[in-house]
Amino acid sequence: MNIKDTLTYGDIAEIPALLEAFSSRAGSLGKLALRSKEKTVYLVGRGSSGTATLFAKYIWETCAGTITNFIHPHSIFEAKKPLNFKGQAVWAFSQSGRSQDITACVEKLMKWGAKAVAVTNEADLKNNPLARLAGRHILLSGSKEVPVAATKSFELQLWAVLWTAQAWSRCFSPKDFSDTVAAARKAVQKIDGDQAILGRIKKANMLGFVGRGAFNAVAEDSALKFREMAKAHALGYSAAEFLHGPVGAYTKNDLVFLFTPSAKLPDDIVKVKKALHERGTPYEVVLPGGLKFPFSCIPVDISMKLLALRLALSKGLNPDNPKGLNKVTQTF
Repeated sequence: MNIKDTLTYGDIAEIPALLEAFSSRAGSLGKLALRSKEKTVYLVGRGSSGTATLFAKYIWETCAGTITNFIHPHSIFEAKKPLNFKGQAVWAFSQSGRSQDITACVEKLMKWGAKAVAVTNEADLKNNPLARLAGRHILLSGSKEVPVAATKSFELQLWAVLWTAQAWSRCFSPKDFSDTVAAARKAVQKIDGDQAILGRIKKANMLGFVGRGAFNAVAEDSALKFREMAKAHALGYSAAEFLHGPVGAYTKNDLVFLFTPSAKLPDDIVKVKKALHERGTPYEVVLPGGLKFPFSCIPVDISMKLLALRLALSKGLNPDNPKGLNKVTQTF
């Protein structure tokens, strides 16, 4: 199967134009981007959408002065007494808007006084119970979801997070966004890549993806895509979490990707690199290119999704029909 013939590549190839289209209407975020008087928000999501909330936490706390808290639906459903969410803002990330547990969780939080924002990629409110319930809907795009591992919708969620930070605090410049779209266009065209790294990946028993800050989210979602598309044993970590035990599971037969926000490796990534070197574990440093952090996360994430796609095809797998993945996963 040719990579350009896959639905997955088609989904990835849409990303630059969809980022640009979102930017053109980002001015409307001012009315939708709720947070409490104390500048706090609560976040809820599953799968790739859950990983996008991790990105939001890093960006909104470091760049927009907004404290973010994670909601775990099970604790909300099992709460013995009502929790006081009066005046709080809950952001729910869901590509389809049809995840039953996320919708039920938001409904309960709203009954306890919260106001909600739905971030989805479903424009038809008849098919989007989450957006109907929330009443405030940040639509990622007008491009329909296809039954493959989340690619364009994940990048758009990261993009919405960056634009929300901009709406709150004017922490970025217009050039940051336009440069990122240009970098995304270049990234989606790099479909051949390095065959040597593909060979190293295929030989590895276990893959690790390690990042710090916003690149932690990239690491987590990269690992998810390698599992979904290519049936690889892959796990994502923050640098600190990796050093607190998981590094001990990695051997000379594995491979670890290290994400860095700059060409000069930060101290915690240097520590991970040293620990891997001492164990004889192969590693690959993924440089961010010329973009400013955190915008560099987007083209790097695109490149990892393309690598997972190439791996799947090289193994004779159909990336458009990943086993164990449903576009709408019901966990409630």
